[in-house]
Amino acid sequence: MEHPKKKSTFVFQAGILAAAGMLVKVIGLIYRSPLLSIIGIEGNGYYNAAINIYTIILLISSYSIPSAISKVIAQRLAFKEYRNAQRVFVCALLYVLVVGGVASILTFVGAPFLVGKNKNAVVALRVLSPTIFFSGFLGVLRGFFQAHGSMVHTSISQVLEQILNATVSILAAKLLIGLVADGDATTRAIYGSAGSALGTGAGVLTGLLFMFGVYRLNGGVIKKRVERDKSWHEESYKEIFKVIFTIVTPFILSTFIYNCTTAVNMNIYLYVMDYKKMDAILASNHYGIFSGLAVAVVNIPIAIASAMSSAIIPGVAASYVKGTVAQTRKQVTRAIQMTMLIAIPAAVGIAVLPKPIMHFIFPQKESLDIASGLLAALSVTVVLYSLSTLTNAILQGIGKVNTPVIHASVALVIQVAGLIALLLYTDLELYALAAANAIYSFVMCVLNQLSVRKHLAYRMDVVKLFLKPLFSAAVMGAAVYGVYHGLFLLIPVSRVVLIIAIGVGVCVYGAVLLFVGGVSEEELLAFPKGAVLVRIGRKLHLISTEKPAKKKRKKHKKRKKKSRKR
Repeated sequence: MEHPKKKSTFVFQAGILAAAGMLVKVIGLIYRSPLLSIIGIEGNGYYNAAINIYTIILLISSYSIPSAISKVIAQRLAFKEYRNAQRVFVCALLYVLVVGGVASILTFVGAPFLVGKNKNAVVALRVLSPTIFFSGFLGVLRGFFQAHGSMVHTSISQVLEQILNATVSILAAKLLIGLVADGDATTRAIYGSAGSALGTGAGVLTGLLFMFGVYRLNGGVIKKRVERDKSWHEESYKEIFKVIFTIVTPFILSTFIYNCTTAVNMNIYLYVMDYKKMDAILASNHYGIFSGLAVAVVNIPIAIASAMSSAIIPGVAASYVKGTVAQTRKQVTRAIQMTMLIAIPAAVGIAVLPKPIMHFIFPQKESLDIASGLLAALSVTVVLYSLSTLTNAILQGIGKVNTPVIHASVALVIQVAGLIALLLYTDLELYALAAANAIYSFVMCVLNQLSVRKHLAYRMDVVKLFLKPLFSAAVMGAAVYGVYHGLFLLIPVSRVVLIIAIGVGVCVYGAVLLFVGGVSEEELLAFPKGAVLVRIGRKLHLISTEKPAKKKRKKHKKRKKKSRKR
């Protein structure tokens, strides 16, 4: 295991993690369609109810571990304290052993109470309970390698995890439904949701085995570094546990509040719909469409922000602890820029072609119209959640771990009040959930940005980071809309036409962005495959063919000639 090469900037590493995140989301969407056909809308509703509760418990027990541990270890590695870094790793394993074990047992025993009114989700939640235990160890191993600046191992483990998840979910759901083929529709739906839950567990276990294997392969290098470490201060395990608790707890609280909005919104929606006399199964099915279809699609581009957040924390923590605030501000700008360059066009594309996109992924006719409308309504949250997720990570990286907790709490209170009012006094129903998501993420963006500005004396370049990508995305949106609907008249095959339209959109967006100066050559080179993008831009005369370095040398020569003449 080696430290990343100089050229492997956090943007490059984030690109690797983001690509893996996108691939994971795409695999997730691909398998959700056949899985939905097997377990049905009802089974999907039960599975989503269970997975929401599972996610909350995971948030409390281990979800924040990779980010928190990578921050703590990165701070030690910044000063080459390899022995202390290894001690942090051992303490983190002990931490998740206890916390993950307790959380897993409580989930299994308390499942009937945790699911609330949706009692048919109990079986799926109990099947998910052992996964909570394994997830903690997987999180620690990922955090360890992220702290060393390598996102490759995490990326591969995530892809393997999702492949096994997809395969086992479909096979297990089909097998379990076959065992109760003579039962009623609800019984089949319950068993189908349990099969989906088995897939989640199989995926996590696969990821854990892979990461453990990688750690074992690097064991010799890790041991040598620890033996050669001549640090003057060796932290005691008591000190390290104290650090872990003080760092991990705010991470957990922030991430928990930030993500528990899904479960909170689900329960508010189901209770209010019950109050309005809507059939419980129908309400559960509708929520399944919102959460399992529309939100699932929106989460694909948001995965970029999550990857960027994971990648930025070790670098920000290391540079900030060394006192190089200027370098920290530079990293923040690059992270926001890369995230917005993807999130903004993704949001525009989703808003312009919601139905073709939804039909491409989930072609089930009974849910297509509702899911498409919700997808369009959620498009703005792609930008808002991406930015708020990233600024959360920035604040955590500079040690302001309690700030996101306060912001998330304020945003949660505001959005809950808004959601209840919209559900009670309007007929928006599922669209009220979309509005609540937008309210929450907007409040988080505003509060986080104010804090980042205060603590880092950082001011965003609004024109370059937001307005230029937005203008480019608007031109792209018009082109994509025209190409799709124009071609559809000639080739009435939605999926083929959508792929062509997306390809045109990518080219138009990139060309307009370079033309308006939304990204410079130097910034483009920092991106994955940046050199290829620069070559394409030069061939299209969107980037100057004269390299910046050459320009500097020519200017230097001119100055020399002038000085000689004098």
